[in-house]
Amino acid sequence: MQQYQFEKIFSQMANEFGKIQKGKEDMYSLLLFTIESNLLKVHRENPASNSRRLQEAIALALFRLKERYTGETFSTESFRNPDNGRLEYAMLMATDPFTNQELADAMTKAGADLEDRAFLRQYYRNPILCLLRIKDSVDFWMKQYGSDGYFHFLEGQTGELVTDNKLNFTFQL
Repeated sequence: MQQYQFEKIFSQMANEFGKIQKGKEDMYSLLLFTIESNLLKVHRENPASNSRRLQEAIALALFRLKERYTGETFSTESFRNPDNGRLEYAMLMATDPFTNQELADAMTKAGADLEDRAFLRQYYRNPILCLLRIKDSVDFWMKQYGSDGYFHFLEGQTGELVTDNKLNFTFQL
């Protein structure tokens, strides 16, 4: 996969699922907070997992989610490194039942069929919308504060609420 193809995932997913409109984030606040708090925990432990690495990690996570609901395979390993891999993992722990067994168990107990690709596509819609929203925010805050801009913003907004190091998850029935 070429760099151009790697970065194209953002527009492809936006075309397929749309984007969260400005001012409509409240509907997604619990999921956004869960993802962002996981990201902040990782960044605090590993400052090299910064906003630049987060841009890459979001693309990696989007490819992973697309693999889950389409069955396709994407060759993204050449783009993964320890710094963006930690951030990718934090996002997937918040949203992906194939990464987070506790989430899979809760979803299965609630009656979800994790083998049904149509169900998975619908389930991943909100996480994908949130990842695209976070990507836009990362781009904005990096212009303001550089390679640590997004995490500078997160610390100011929610930093005091993020007190433990456990990676959390959330899902909607």
